[in-house]
Amino acid sequence: MLRLTLYTRPGCHLCDAMKSVVDAVARNEPVALRQIDITGNGDLERRFGVEIPVLEHEGQVLARVRPAPAARREERPYNPPRGH
Repeated sequence: MLRLTLYTRPGCHLCDAMKSVVDAVARNEPVALRQIDITGNGDLERRFGVEIPVLEHEGQVLARVRPAPAARREERPYNPPRGH
């Protein structure tokens, strides 16, 4: 049996998409999926930050989402346009 851990948070559409991929794999081989909500868990929030979802097998990261730098507020703060 393939034992996977999916780190997620509520309202995460990418997490839902990753779960759908795991569900598709589970149609062909046995999969045990443990889903962990990182919300409110300081250690996991620091570990993963905005790189959610993360899919692991035996502690090894199989897949993760890494937003483009432009999508990260802490790297590119919003600067409103200035009037002329």
